[in-house]
Amino acid sequence: MAKLYINEKNKKGRINAEIYGHFSEHLGRCIYEGLYVGEDSDIPNVNGMRKDVVDALKEMKIPVLRWPGGCFADEYHWKDGIGPKENRKKMINTHWGGVVEDNSFGTHEFFELCEQLGCKTYVNGNVGSGTVQEMSEWVEYITFNGVSPMADLRKKNGHEKPWKIDYFGVGNENWGCGGNMTPEYYANLYRRYQTYVRNYDHTAPIRKVCGGPNVADYFWTEGVLKTCFAPPQPNEEFGPRGFMDGLSLHYYVHPEGWQIKGSATEFDDKVWYKTMAKAAYMEELIERHGAIMDQYDPDKKIGLVVDEWGCWFTVEPGTNPGFLYQQNTMRDALVAGLTLNIFNKHCDRVKMACIAQMVNVLQSVILTEGPKMILTPTYYVFRMYKNHQDAELVDSYIEGNKMIGEEEEYQVPLLSESVSVDEKGYINVTLNNLSVTEDVPVEIALAESIPMHLDASILQQEMHAHNTFDEPENVKEKAYVSYEFKDGKICLTAPACSVISLRIKTK
Repeated sequence: MAKLYINEKNKKGRINAEIYGHFSEHLGRCIYEGLYVGEDSDIPNVNGMRKDVVDALKEMKIPVLRWPGGCFADEYHWKDGIGPKENRKKMINTHWGGVVEDNSFGTHEFFELCEQLGCKTYVNGNVGSGTVQEMSEWVEYITFNGVSPMADLRKKNGHEKPWKIDYFGVGNENWGCGGNMTPEYYANLYRRYQTYVRNYDHTAPIRKVCGGPNVADYFWTEGVLKTCFAPPQPNEEFGPRGFMDGLSLHYYVHPEGWQIKGSATEFDDKVWYKTMAKAAYMEELIERHGAIMDQYDPDKKIGLVVDEWGCWFTVEPGTNPGFLYQQNTMRDALVAGLTLNIFNKHCDRVKMACIAQMVNVLQSVILTEGPKMILTPTYYVFRMYKNHQDAELVDSYIEGNKMIGEEEEYQVPLLSESVSVDEKGYINVTLNNLSVTEDVPVEIALAESIPMHLDASILQQEMHAHNTFDEPENVKEKAYVSYEFKDGKICLTAPACSVISLRIKTK
């Protein structure tokens, strides 16, 4: 038996809702067909946005959405995506499939989507192929409430009032597809470009995200921070030290390596545990990059922003290799659960994260095919975890948790958990069993409270299980009732390959 001990009074920090964010790049069928079908589509839509997809995302309580890229961001010129759609310039998406972009989804459409979702906005600006002026004018176009060339242009294009930018990323992966820069060169560009990301509304300041490392590139983290923190520094009254509110981190799980990656649906136990171990590696990345950040930012005012993460497998057979379309199994669900538990437990440093990507690409929460839509196992994990958003992380640990796996190099804990207390006083527990064979009895003990009521749900199926358009509900969240209260504790069994969510009311 494993014993989960919870000290509900020992609060460790606030779990930012933005940790549960998502990413929508102009890639494959994410934007077009997935989110946006146009006002004239036969598929039910509101101002061009698929109603079924938007409704599902709202139910999942999406907190923030990142757009327009990814690699696409550093070749995107925003003026091509405004004004009458028949006049918008077409472009070749050189990164993803070589398809023609008609720019029918641009700035106005993105903010319309976020308004429908009720989520915060995270815009990525073009440093790789764009100019300071271009970025500055985009911010002015979006946010300035007054008389100016860009504000007037926005009004001419049909939107009188400005929008709010919650987060602005200055470039993307500038160590790679965003320009193949050195950390010092990028950091100096960052200092320059971010200067002109103006806060036109000082009651709603834009939080700026600096382009951080790829995986374990600690050299990049050190180089960028050293340059960004070099004198002269802004007065605290006028801006954060290092000129940034966040530093990004990108990490994808591909069990067979970058070149091969491996099938999304065909794998054995050995590959399962290898995948889980690579997902668990996220904790080391957070801790080691965080240690470098601590040298410059010991008060943790700068958030680590993991704005690209998730499983990246080989594309589905017969699909465009540049569209990165993949299925989503229980393996993806457990990767999501494990990763989100890690983020929760490091909420002192991790302030935002965006799984890649939202619809029809990589580890998506939704897949579409014409008018059809299915929810993936990953979708249900995000819905089951939503009560953690803006709750207080509390101290928890598991006694009797053993390491499992078929190879010494790829061992993982049998159980993964995180626990929070929300503003209503409910204790929220998320518990994952990473084994594909072993059911685990679990006893949950609270330090000072006695549980009196419990709402619980479970996602559990065989490790390869996934939803298809013919079987859309093969994997879905279900009520979990196989528990009992005993001597002031909660006793349950965590089945193999499962994600469990508990919402506990105490006396």
